[in-house]
Amino acid sequence: MAVFFSITTPLGIAIGIGITNIYDETSSVALIVQGLLNSIAAGILIYMALVDLLAADFMNPKIQSNAKLFFGAKFTLVLGVASMAIMAIWA
Repeated sequence: MAVFFSITTPLGIAIGIGITNIYDETSSVALIVQGLLNSIAAGILIYMALVDLLAADFMNPKIQSNAKLFFGAKFTLVLGVASMAIMAIWA
């Protein structure tokens, strides 16, 4: 992975520098590509948060055996999601 990263990072930078003269950020194709890449990145982040991080917490036997703790964890999760959504208004 280190070798792959050390090769692809400079390659991506070189490609970015190479297309700066011909790239029009207001063109419809550029906006579509940017939207697709942003949605893919957001989907990966949501998947990682829900499946890899939260599932481990909510599948814990300690949380599943205690109803008060279980609903408290769900309530704080919803509270955190709502807080982030409200902050996203100003972002």
